[in-house]
Amino acid sequence: MSDMLDGVTTFVRVVETGSFALAAERMHLTRSAVGKVIVRLEKRLGVRLLNRTTRSQSLTEDGQAYYDRCVRALAELEAAEADLDSGRREPKGRLRVSVPQAFGHHCVAPVLMGLARQHPQLKIDISITDRFVDVIEEGFDLVVRVGPLADSTSLAARSLGVQHASIGASPAYLARHGTPRNVEDLRGHTVVAYLRAGAAQPWDVVDTDGQIRRAQVQPQLGFDDMQGIVDAALAGFGLAWLPSWLLARYERSGELVTVMENCFRPSQEIHVVWPKSRYLALKTRCAIDALVAEIPAMLDAAES
Repeated sequence: MSDMLDGVTTFVRVVETGSFALAAERMHLTRSAVGKVIVRLEKRLGVRLLNRTTRSQSLTEDGQAYYDRCVRALAELEAAEADLDSGRREPKGRLRVSVPQAFGHHCVAPVLMGLARQHPQLKIDISITDRFVDVIEEGFDLVVRVGPLADSTSLAARSLGVQHASIGASPAYLARHGTPRNVEDLRGHTVVAYLRAGAAQPWDVVDTDGQIRRAQVQPQLGFDDMQGIVDAALAGFGLAWLPSWLLARYERSGELVTVMENCFRPSQEIHVVWPKSRYLALKTRCAIDALVAEIPAMLDAAES
């Protein structure tokens, strides 16, 4: 029975990924091992499930019928595990999470570390990257995203709040160059840019009259990493675009000063997303609940 289920799981993964090599990578197996499982499964069933060429693969008619039933059977097994899981007091197992760099370091990781302390049987792997990850293809249980969500019928999401952005600088920089009061005053200042796909993001700023205007600034220095921008601002290099919650932390220590508060548009929504499923594992539900309970207060702290 165990070998039978292993074969079924591997077969479904091969179909879902569209590749023996990708299925092997996701399952931490060799391509040869995956191929052997499929061959044994076809031999046991007495039918060919997949048409294979050197470049592609496709389901046979028998393979499609078998795949449809395997998916339903695995869903029932998932439901059974979820029912057992819901009866446990303690979440357990491995939870794979992907989070953005600055927000992940300062906000998400502390919440998940607290969760790990509460539940010793819970193993949490945190990938900290600003790269847009494919939740399902890369096998993540949870992903935190800053910015608009791409439409997806395969993902569920819950809001963690809204990230506003402000302009900040070190007291030393402002003492040398003065404090700008409006968008026009930004002209001529040294600024640190946030890079996305190699391009500096424009400064669309709410002016003193409430109108949104694009600041005429020419960044001399740019980073695709928020901590790099913070470090440059702390070193007195210039004005910096920073998430308001992050700037507030350095303002409390006196290392940075808010020059124009919550002035960038558009603001960015923050969500936690996960693969849709009829049954949500206890480990995933506990992590979602912890993030929803704690993250909004961290964002609101910048407003107080």
